[in-house]
This record gives sequence, structure tokens and C-alpha cells, in this order.
Amino acid sequence: MADLEAVLADVSYLMAMEKSRSQPAARASKKIVLPDPSVRSIMQKYLEKTGEIRFEKIFSQRLGFLLLKDFAENVAETSCPQIKFYEAIKEYEKLETPEERLTKAREIYDHHIMNYTKESLQHVQRHLMKNNVPPDLFQPYVMEICEQLKEDIFPKFLESDKFTRFCQWKNLELNMNLTMNDFSVHRIIGRGGFGEVYGCRKADTGKMYAMKCLDKKRIKLKQGETLALNES
Repeated sequence: MADLEAVLADVSYLMAMEKSRSQPAARASKKIVLPDPSVRSIMQKYLEKTGEIRFEKIFSQRLGFLLLKDFAENVAETSCPQIKFYEAIKEYEKLETPEERLTKAREIYDHHIMNYTKESLQHVQRHLMKNNVPPDLFQPYVMEICEQLKEDIFPKFLESDKFTRFCQWKNLELNMNLTMNDFSVHRIIGRGGFGEVYGCRKADTGKMYAMKCLDKKRIKLKQGETLALNES
């Protein structure tokens, strides 16, 4: 019977993993409602105080990048090819084999690298002539792209409705309280000195997470409060 339960747990976990990859997020049982746009003024002061309103901070977050991209492509008065160039570089960096990277690198070279510094161009040319395509081949361009976006698009983004939407999501994030009801918990995927780690799937997004469950009795028995806090 125990073996059957283990098999069923494995199947449930694998199905959840497959759904998280192949299916769009499950519909939340309770619809997410963003706060009123007027929250922008409060959140802007908070984000300024915490040092969050910097290009590097916002651009490195998935939410910030998508809203900045939306602004650049659909709202900004001038075209912004830097975003597409940046996305092409990120696709290149994820490729696993030199053959795939070489093909993608040549495609990027043919379509994107005009209007940048001579030094960056020569850096890429030297590597391509030797068919040498490390994952960080286009890093000089990433730095240039970010600098251009920071100087041109970012100040306009901060004055736009897209930044208001960013503030709304950040406010929601700060005030969101998660409970066990927000997850479907599957099998144990690991064990530690103070408890177990379970695979779980978030109900509204469908994403998979590892949930650490600590055993209070075990922690007290081993006098491991400090270690447990460091683990979590």
C-alpha cells in the first residue's frame, strides 16, 4: 500500500511539473484586483526611499522589464530597437551548444549591431572570425543597450501610465499574504535536519515551487533555532 501511495505521489508531482511547463497559468479562484492608480504617489515615495527607482533595479525585474518593453514598443514616440536586440542576446545566452550559439550570433550580427561603438563591434568580429562563441560574447553590447535605455527611454517611462501600473503591482506585492490555500502540495522532494521539502504548485500562476516545512519539535530537540532561521 505504501508503494502504491508513493507511485501516486510521483505521478501527481510529474503531472504538475508538466502542466507548469506546457499549460498557461490556472485561473485563480479569486480574481486579482489591482489597487487604484492613485497609489502611485505613495508607492513612488516608498520606492524612492528603498532605492528601487533605478533603471538597473526595475530593468532586472521581470515585471519592470515587461512594462518598460511595452512602453518602448507601444507608447514611446520614437522606435526602440534596443529592446529587441537585448532579447536576442538573452536568447543567445541561454543556448547550450557552440553550434546553436554560432548560428544565433551570426543572426544577431547581421540584424542588430549597427549604431554602437567600434570597440564592441571589433570584439564580436574577432570572436566570430575564430568561430569562438562564449555565452558572454555580446556583453559589451548589453552594457551599451542598458546605458542608452537608461538615458533615453527610462526617464519617459517614469512619467508614464506604465510606471503607474508598476507601482500598482508593487503595492499589491507588498500587501499580499500567502497561505497554504494558494498552493497544491505534492510529494516530498527532499529532507533536511529540521524537516522536509515538498514540491508544490501555485494555484493562480501554475508555477512550481519548493516548499520547506520545518518541524518545531525537531528544531527544539536539536536546539537549532539559529540554524533553522539561516536555512529559511
